[in-house]
Amino acid sequence: AGAQQSATVANPVSGASPDLLPHFQLEPEDVYIVKNKAVSLACRATPATQIYFKCNGEWVHQGDHVTQHSTDRGTGLPVMEVRIEVTRQQVEKIFGLEEYWCQCVAWSSSGTTKSQKAFVRIACECLRVPGWGAGRCPPPPRHPCASPDLRKNFEQEPTAREVSIEQGIVLPCRPPEGIPPAEVEWLRNEELVDPALDANVFVTPEHSLVLRQARLADTANYTCVAKNIVARRRSASAAITVYVNGGWSTWTQWSGCSTSCGRGWQKRSRTCTNPTPLNGGAFCEGQNVQKTACTTLCPVDGAWSEWSKWSVCGPECTHWRSRECSEPAPRNGGRDCHGPELDTRNCTSELCSHAAPGAEDVALYVGLVAVAVCLVLLLLVGVLVYCRKKGGLDADVADSSILTAGFQPVSIKPSKADNPSLLTIQPDLSTATMTYQGSLCPRQDGPAKLQLPNGHLLSPLGTGRHTLHHSSPAAEGADFVARLSTQSYFRSLPRGTTNMAYGTFNFLGGRLMIPNTGISLLIPPDAIPRGKIYEVYLTLHKQEEVRLPLAGCQTLLSPIVSCGPPGVLLTRPAILAMGHCVEASAENWSIRLKKQSCEGTWEDVLQLGAEPCTELYYCQLEAQACYVFTEQLGRFALVGESLSMAASKRLKLVLFAPAACPSLEYNIRVYCLSDTQDVLKEVIQLEKQLGGQLIGTPRVLHFKDSYHNLRLSIHDMPSSLWKSKLLASYQEIPFYHIWSGLQPFLHCTFTLERLSPSTCELACKIWVWQVEGDGQSFTVNFNIAKDTRFSDWLVPDSEVGAPALVGPSAFKIPFLIRQKIISSLDPPGTRGADWRTLAQKLNLDSHLSFFASKPSPTAMILNLWEARHFPNGNLSQLAAAVAEVGKQDGALFAISEAEC
Repeated sequence: AGAQQSATVANPVSGASPDLLPHFQLEPEDVYIVKNKAVSLACRATPATQIYFKCNGEWVHQGDHVTQHSTDRGTGLPVMEVRIEVTRQQVEKIFGLEEYWCQCVAWSSSGTTKSQKAFVRIACECLRVPGWGAGRCPPPPRHPCASPDLRKNFEQEPTAREVSIEQGIVLPCRPPEGIPPAEVEWLRNEELVDPALDANVFVTPEHSLVLRQARLADTANYTCVAKNIVARRRSASAAITVYVNGGWSTWTQWSGCSTSCGRGWQKRSRTCTNPTPLNGGAFCEGQNVQKTACTTLCPVDGAWSEWSKWSVCGPECTHWRSRECSEPAPRNGGRDCHGPELDTRNCTSELCSHAAPGAEDVALYVGLVAVAVCLVLLLLVGVLVYCRKKGGLDADVADSSILTAGFQPVSIKPSKADNPSLLTIQPDLSTATMTYQGSLCPRQDGPAKLQLPNGHLLSPLGTGRHTLHHSSPAAEGADFVARLSTQSYFRSLPRGTTNMAYGTFNFLGGRLMIPNTGISLLIPPDAIPRGKIYEVYLTLHKQEEVRLPLAGCQTLLSPIVSCGPPGVLLTRPAILAMGHCVEASAENWSIRLKKQSCEGTWEDVLQLGAEPCTELYYCQLEAQACYVFTEQLGRFALVGESLSMAASKRLKLVLFAPAACPSLEYNIRVYCLSDTQDVLKEVIQLEKQLGGQLIGTPRVLHFKDSYHNLRLSIHDMPSSLWKSKLLASYQEIPFYHIWSGLQPFLHCTFTLERLSPSTCELACKIWVWQVEGDGQSFTVNFNIAKDTRFSDWLVPDSEVGAPALVGPSAFKIPFLIRQKIISSLDPPGTRGADWRTLAQKLNLDSHLSFFASKPSPTAMILNLWEARHFPNGNLSQLAAAVAEVGKQDGALFAISEAEC
């Protein structure tokens, strides 16, 4: 049974398709016989009427075939499948002749088709052949069996990958060589991957696993498994991570305006949840908050107009008057006027009946008129007395030596013969101090007042000698000061404070400075009316002492400074100089000058960049300082309102540490200050009291209006010498604490500990950065016991100079030369050679409209130059600018430092 023999092939059935040759859907494949177990060969073809196997050229007996018939559902053609079994004895019968093989032959009405050959080999053991050792097999075809094998190492293994969701994945796998060739299957988290159950997965003929579109569920460990009859091998597992990058949600609606009246801000937000980042996916790029400026119409309360005239007295002996709620009318939700709109009173006239006055009424009227006349006479007498007293006081002030007190004679030398055009002015100030102190003394009789020449700027001065005399003390000085102090615009000022300067000034002007703060007040010549004497002060306020309300996106950009006394009469603007910390740009900032009113409220008196609403105030904003022209003294501050998140302020980052360290602990204080000199001065004074020393050069950081906090961290400390007591990886200062500008001394402290008392060298890095913004790093390499490299930053208080300068010593430009420049450049020039050209040469041509609004534009330009360049201004450069203006003899004007 089972032996091969010839078979008579039956005629094909007549039901097959007459036009098609059969083709094989399944062909027999090579197999190995393990031990004595028979193997099965199968083939399937359509359309087929008969299928038979032929092995080694002989037909297999028809009875050894197992046949199945079916119909193809797609084409309706008949399908036939045939199987046979081959035993070990059948293979061994042909040993030494050739390899055992089998082949299928299929018939249809159109002809026959043959399948591929399938070889059958014995796999498990070799026959004992003489001349071959035990267990050794001769190579085919001398022996019917082949030596099976499966190597251990994969030729290519899958590798771990991170892929974005919906991205395609290909995991390659090249199994180890084997006899017979290994079959490959894939495991996902140790479970079999069946492509028939998952349409997203398929295995290529090269055994690679393909995921058409990665899904979150595909995050797993994948293993390639190769197996044959000998062994089963596993590749290294490949971890596949499917990540999801974050995406922004839609913007929320804009919030309401932050202020119910005027300019404010509104914002909207979005979240990184569409989708939320997963498995290490990237966070959304960009800002989660947007902010924009908004303006809310302020409610205007109604106010009554003036009463109309009384109407004619009517028959009822009444007349009336009316008014309207129209000045202004209520709008934008403002309140209506309170009170009556119509007013009526009793009256008498010929149109109504009334009784004639009797004798008693006439007497009453006469008495009232007499009393009124007496009161008027008394009032006139009082006014005359008051005017005489006031005239006497003014005469004292006008004749007082305060106009020339403290000055030695000023000599004006004649022009030299060899250079007649050179103008030389040399006031002898070697024996006088320009800071006025002591009593105000009346002037003794002396020469006539100084008369300034009316000639051209470069006309040679006469050979005469002009002098300014100062007086000697007099006993009446105390009485004079007592009378003067009764005037309403003088007040008692505290003396000796470090944040204040004061002095007494007349028409010659002067300057007040608060040392090491960049704050000064310039009082130009003739700003104080002649005959008047003012005691002027300049004060820097601590921010905790003055309440400056800020709304919306507003932030304090400068110190709060007072100059006074308020209400005094100035005929020319004084110039207040103070630092600021804004990186100014019109598209990012709206900057305003605020002034405190007498009632204590803060008012906007000037918006920088806009047309000034009054000529009382003007501001020149430069990179680190602003110069405020004001004809009314008072309390001022510069306030900014950010218009976009690109708006930034300058922060000064300063590092301090103890000058002596007796314990193992060592503290480093990192200050984050507004970048103005006054705040740095306060911190230096504070650290002096704490015994601190500067341990690094201060740095500047640009802090943006992005709602992100400021972070500080310390790194790269030698762990064998130091350790940090900070529990978190960084410290953080909230955004609004910095942005408001109302907390001047913000700082963080890093507490370190030495592991040995002998450790003195400290090396580390300190990072300060705004989240998603600018950052700075400090490389600290410091000896905590003796390093004083940065002590130059701590300026001793004794080296700051005089806080008050009176008269010519307060100005770089000599007084007489200043007057000649003004008289020469104020009149319009024929070729444009006037004050406009000078402003252009000094890069001040953007302020021409303000200069033109003043009686002397040249004086405004020179005053601003004095405020910007004192005390280190270069007079030669100014002289060159004046010479270039183009006057006919302007090139002859020359001034040197020695001549001043």
